[in-house]
Amino acid sequence: MNAATENENHSPGIKKKIKAEAEQALILTAYFSTWFCALTLLAATTLDKHPIPLSLFGIAIIKAGLCAKFMLIAQAIFPINVEKSNGIIKSLFLESILYLLVVLGLNYIEAGIEGLIHGKNFLDSMASFGQKNPLHILAMSLVYWLIVWPYLVLIGMKLALGKNAILTILFGRKNSGGQ
Repeated sequence: MNAATENENHSPGIKKKIKAEAEQALILTAYFSTWFCALTLLAATTLDKHPIPLSLFGIAIIKAGLCAKFMLIAQAIFPINVEKSNGIIKSLFLESILYLLVVLGLNYIEAGIEGLIHGKNFLDSMASFGQKNPLHILAMSLVYWLIVWPYLVLIGMKLALGKNAILTILFGRKNSGGQ
């Protein structure tokens, strides 16, 4: 088998994998965007901002995309594993904390890189993440975990029961013909 034939045989698998990863990134970004935009609206109304700047929602969506990418990186490093004997919740709880730590670490690095872009020191920029307030970082982490947890449980259910079963549970059966 020559190299060209071998590439043709592997190409559909690679294309399928890239498509699946892009789809997963889009779904996760949409999920995070919904949450982050809702939290942005809550913060803006709490601060009594009038009118609410639409740019805040753009920033929330960009942040959602970054968090989705960070989450997918965490999943690539530590794939989700459901042990049916332990159940989904028990199997995924520690993984959810691990994912939270990976995303938190990547957010610190992001803050450092953002600081470099703006001409600041990398380490100082990292240190200023979360307004340099450990309680604020804890609060952000808790909210992020509460956002990620249902997603992980859904993925765990999908792994344990299969995609079709989950779609049927969530959305019902597709009507076939005149039934």
